[in-house]
Amino acid sequence: MPEDKEIEISKAMTRLVKKLTKEMLWIYILRLLQERPHYGYEIKELVTKRFSFSPATVSGYAIIYRLTKDGLIEEQRTGDSPRKYYGITEKGLCAMREAKDFLGRTLETVFDITE
Repeated sequence: MPEDKEIEISKAMTRLVKKLTKEMLWIYILRLLQERPHYGYEIKELVTKRFSFSPATVSGYAIIYRLTKDGLIEEQRTGDSPRKYYGITEKGLCAMREAKDFLGRTLETVFDITE
């Protein structure tokens, strides 16, 4: 394969990875919250550990704020902890099911003839 084609593919894959990770951070956060409530910084650390990419701390908190505002997650106080824990709501679970269905259909449609 010519070198310029490899560079094009590499750039395309870099864009794809960015779009499906950092720009879709909300899906990863909701996935973690399906297991149990987590606090903000813990979410960032778990995304890095479990999904192998490291979102900016400020991005994580911005997404948490938006998810809370949209009713997909809610703040949960646990005991005397000064930390804000977040848990997924029924609306958030519904959003995850819809996202899974959409991504599944997209994969089937786009990659139907790819070996």
